[in-house]
Amino acid sequence: MKRIIIVDNEEDMHYLFSRKFRKEIKAGEVEIISFMSVIEALSYLDSSEKKHIDLIISDINLPIVNGLELLQIIKEKYAQINVWMLTAHGYNENYKLAKEYGANDYIVKPINFEEIKQKILNL
Repeated sequence: MKRIIIVDNEEDMHYLFSRKFRKEIKAGEVEIISFMSVIEALSYLDSSEKKHIDLIISDINLPIVNGLELLQIIKEKYAQINVWMLTAHGYNENYKLAKEYGANDYIVKPINFEEIKQKILNL
């Protein structure tokens, strides 16, 4: 089973991921864990109850702590976790920073869920 954390402050994104991966979730191939903030996601990862996480997909533009800061923390503390950055703003300065900080992929909205699904199942 692939365990994926989604970090996005827009509830629509959490709903979209759960709908687009409905069959894979039902089949036990994927588990999606959603958080509205970096602080919530890090708290989960730091908890003693955490399960193995295969992938974190995080929006870049988040309040308080942004996705690029999350990326840096994950690569320092949990280097084995793949991190994909999600943005609506294309390949700009954030793309360069994400690659520099160790992002495994960079996704531009609107999301091509069929492509994402294949990448996740092939992790």
